[in-house]
Amino acid sequence: MFGPAVALTRVGDIDRAIAIANDTNYGLSASIFTQDIDRAIKYAQNVDSGNIHINWGTMWRADMMPYGGVKDSGMGKEGPKYTVQEMTETKMVVIH
Repeated sequence: MFGPAVALTRVGDIDRAIAIANDTNYGLSASIFTQDIDRAIKYAQNVDSGNIHINWGTMWRADMMPYGGVKDSGMGKEGPKYTVQEMTETKMVVIH
């Protein structure tokens, strides 16, 4: 198959959906589409993903915000400020 694709799995409740979403070695981005904002917030707090989109696909990102995955999806966060933090080591030097 070539091009964008999506796999859908019907589940009985949000807890099962979270369990399925977390049962992977990856966690770059995830989306939930719902009119129930409480459900979306519960999902966002419990799913193992570096980025959560509510009522939007995972192709959007804000360059000024940290972007990166968890688990085997990435090696830290990127974005102007966050990239510098990931690529440097802070050290204090005091001259007396």
